[in-house]
Amino acid sequence: MSRPHGQSRTISSPPIILLYDAAGPTPQPWAPNIWRVRFILNYKRLRYRTVWVEFPDVEATIRSIGAPHSSTRSDGRRIYTLPVIVDPTRNPAAPEMISNTNTIAEFLEYSYPARPVFPPGSRALQTLYVHYIQEIFVKPLLPIMVPLSHQRLPERSQSHFQAASALPPGPQREAAWAAVKEQFDFLSMILSKNSGDGDGVVAMGREVSYADFALCSVLIWIERMAPHDGWSRVRGWNNGRWSRLWDRCKPYMDEY
Repeated sequence: MSRPHGQSRTISSPPIILLYDAAGPTPQPWAPNIWRVRFILNYKRLRYRTVWVEFPDVEATIRSIGAPHSSTRSDGRRIYTLPVIVDPTRNPAAPEMISNTNTIAEFLEYSYPARPVFPPGSRALQTLYVHYIQEIFVKPLLPIMVPLSHQRLPERSQSHFQAASALPPGPQREAAWAAVKEQFDFLSMILSKNSGDGDGVVAMGREVSYADFALCSVLIWIERMAPHDGWSRVRGWNNGRWSRLWDRCKPYMDEY
């Protein structure tokens, strides 16, 4: 049966996940805690779109969409940070809104179990590994990467923060990179223990997992914000181990 003249068929597009990310100097994502979520979305082949937010607008944006706060200060004040995802897949009229990187990772793994980033029995060890990456491994990087990142943010975002500490000069910067290398050397030694029954590159033996995405997110931060002073060093450390990890994660570095 033909449709009446002028009547068109309405084709609704499938729902798409929104990923709220921090705007940087270019339309390329750079923030390591948000890259961890992006990696999972790509690995699980989920449809998503990035919503860029400048730092002065983060709290107002999160509140305006009704997303939860990511943590709470000791005095009870709520903290609103990126990333946030809005997932309308199960109920477009009342989409699920999730904040906090690790909470989002758990949500995506539970909601979309195909292509798991937490292989069976690995969740506790991976959680410990990721905690090490974000609380210990990156600490020596902060005196270098925070000033470099601040310098490259859009002007509005720069003015949002108190004056960042100055980048260490000359010999002090070399000493700072030496402290960074100590952490990379230690982690290289740990990962090499997988060489006998694994590939010696990824944390879980042979297949990439959330742990690898957490570490590679730091590599991307270095590559995007310190390509010459940082990534040019790191990629050659430990006999090119970190370049090999980059290559293993590269298929999941799409940017939508």
